[in-house]
Amino acid sequence: MSELKTWKVKRVDRTDVRDFIEKYHYSKSINGCIADYCYALYNTGGVMVGAMFYGRLAMANQYKRFSDSIEDVIELRRLCCIDDTPKNTESYFIGKSLRLLNKDWGGKIVVSYSDMEYSHSGTIYKASNFKQLESVKGAKVIISNGKRYHDKSIRTYHNGKLKPFALRLREQLDAGVAYYKKTKGKNTFVYCLS
Repeated sequence: MSELKTWKVKRVDRTDVRDFIEKYHYSKSINGCIADYCYALYNTGGVMVGAMFYGRLAMANQYKRFSDSIEDVIELRRLCCIDDTPKNTESYFIGKSLRLLNKDWGGKIVVSYSDMEYSHSGTIYKASNFKQLESVKGAKVIISNGKRYHDKSIRTYHNGKLKPFALRLREQLDAGVAYYKKTKGKNTFVYCLS
């Protein structure tokens, strides 16, 4: 832990963490994710060794599980670190980012999920003082070229037109190259900011 104390967490732009997350996060993608608050973890040498972002909840009205106001709820959408980091790096990173988020954002509740599809039980969230709630049932995802995409990816628009990756996914589904898969579900965790 003593080495970790010299590491810095900084708020950064989405473009600063995109490639890192797409390389090290198990999903290999940030497509379709809202990234309102992005943070990076830098070791003593100034090298990025972790990245995460928080963003508005993905599905409409999902916030009602946690609050009466959509403005009070945000989700920890992506979190990853390189493999060669000291013990407790992820919980250290989460703790530092939560303190920064508390200053940067005016809301109250942080939500995160551990993906049972990948045997993630949420140990990092428990170690970071998140409270575990009930699990969420599995959803359909699209598998294309070894990557997972949320079902809503094929309905992603920009300026009234489908985004290019949404068009490609639709074409791949029609051609039988991509396919739907039912997932196992996710564990739900919440953290209340002071």
